[in-house]
Amino acid sequence: MRGAILSENAVCTPLFESSIKSLPLLGRGKVRDIYAVDSDKLLIVTSDRLSAFDVILPDPIPDKGRVLTAMADFWFARLGHIIPNQTTGIDPSSVVDADEREQVRGRALVVKRLKPLPIEAVARGYLIGSGWKDYQASGAICGIALPPGLHQAAKLPQPIFTPATKADVGDHDENISFERAKAHCVDVIGSNGAALAEQARDAAIALYCEAADYAAGRGIIIADTKFEFGVDADGVLHLIDEVLTPDSSRFWPQSEYREGISPPSFDKQYVRDYLETLDWNKKAPAPRLPEEVILRTAAKYREAYVRLAGNAL
Repeated sequence: MRGAILSENAVCTPLFESSIKSLPLLGRGKVRDIYAVDSDKLLIVTSDRLSAFDVILPDPIPDKGRVLTAMADFWFARLGHIIPNQTTGIDPSSVVDADEREQVRGRALVVKRLKPLPIEAVARGYLIGSGWKDYQASGAICGIALPPGLHQAAKLPQPIFTPATKADVGDHDENISFERAKAHCVDVIGSNGAALAEQARDAAIALYCEAADYAAGRGIIIADTKFEFGVDADGVLHLIDEVLTPDSSRFWPQSEYREGISPPSFDKQYVRDYLETLDWNKKAPAPRLPEEVILRTAAKYREAYVRLAGNAL
């Protein structure tokens, strides 16, 4: 999967849900299906499912899973000097039966089995989303006081770490203080949980800063992003799950950025904006998407990959 290039002429049939029979299915998330390869490795298949407002939508976005996988793989390679990650370099097609290889082509990774930290590690460089709502209510985000008078989408004086709980599918993540995050890690991981939470905080800020500097050189602002971390049997922290994709981050074009508005973004915000025009209670079942919304969203994902990874489509 390393160095994958997406071809505009190779758009695959959308995959809403994988059906690998040669490996045990461990679970399905909002986007990813997870299979057991053996006692120390997993196969993660990134589908074309899209969730909005924590609800899985009925219409897949063509090539979304391939874009997310290629982008995450790009960042794993680029940021590997900061912290170890989950990648193994094993070809996903080598761990499934021959008739299942099309399901994993370009959209799967074979990764290490690691124990996940029970928190979302969110790094923020700009005041937007739930952080903006928290700031309006309290002048702070996750207990971190910010200067008064900031506007929506303002650049923060420095990036901040704002952890959140991990919600089940259909539930909402909850922003929490760093002290609560450490306590939660101790409850789940054990006595070294607090130290691991501190490592995750430091790694998240370092990863965000380097990625944001790189993206700025390609005309993209990374407003915020969510990382996940896991621990191996020796207690070593690893970067896991997806990394700096349009699903886990807010990417804004620098040319259209200004304070006081929610800038346009290279992600599913186009879908969210459409759904906000409907009489929908943001609970399952979700409405169907018009073809124009599906195609525009697919184009946004692909453009983000091209601009960041530099590979021609």
